[in-house]
Amino acid sequence: MTDHDKPIGVFDSGVGGLTVAHAIRRILPGESMIYFGDTAHLPYGDKSPESIIYYSKKITGFLLGKQCKAIVIACNTASSVGYEEISKYAGDQALIFNVIDPVTDYYHEFLAPKTVGVIGTKATIQSGAYEKKILAENPGVKVFSKATPLLVPMIEEGFIYDDISNAIIRAYLSDKPLDNVEALILGCTHYPIIKNQIRRFYNFDVEILDSASIVAGALKSRLEADGLLHSGRRGKDRFFVSDYTPYFKKIAGMFFDGSIELEKRDLWR
Repeated sequence: MTDHDKPIGVFDSGVGGLTVAHAIRRILPGESMIYFGDTAHLPYGDKSPESIIYYSKKITGFLLGKQCKAIVIACNTASSVGYEEISKYAGDQALIFNVIDPVTDYYHEFLAPKTVGVIGTKATIQSGAYEKKILAENPGVKVFSKATPLLVPMIEEGFIYDDISNAIIRAYLSDKPLDNVEALILGCTHYPIIKNQIRRFYNFDVEILDSASIVAGALKSRLEADGLLHSGRRGKDRFFVSDYTPYFKKIAGMFFDGSIELEKRDLWR
């Protein structure tokens, strides 16, 4: 197998990374993917950094074993606390992408110096990853960060587009100063699933940044620059989970036209 033919690996704690995988499919239709959802350990946002790094390294090792030429850490929590460790672990075996740098780069290029809010898991917000990167380039800008830990389990349990999800979203975003931001970064790959509800809360007046399309675009640019784009017939996408959940299969089927088969793989035996 040549480097061009190797697949792209994508992993997350659950269904959130499917938003990134879907964007990759749209922007890089010639590439095959291997997706791993660590449903046995979700959500990552309330785990210790040591546990998150441990899980992430195990999954990275699995994807390296599948000869992935690039691996996307499609999880803001793992990106914020484990990117450096994961990159060291992978070495030169694969390109490693996180979902934070492309979004902050996009902000700097197109939106700075707008007042920006960041919502994410407890681990992502506590790491200060977004705030540090934004302020490093724009020290005068106002960044307001808020942990929104109920959103991931809400989405994973299928509570979207209903009164329950609207009430939780409203409770979080009504908390000042998020009520007055000019842009909002969705610091979790689960959150694009409720992006329209968030946009509606702000009456469609606030720029909402989610990582999916931005990361997929950055991945394409890097593969082009390194001469790694696949030019032949696309191989079969494969979807792995550490624990089977009917909701994961349902959401994955929505993103990929119902044409997927889930394979359960326990990497921690």
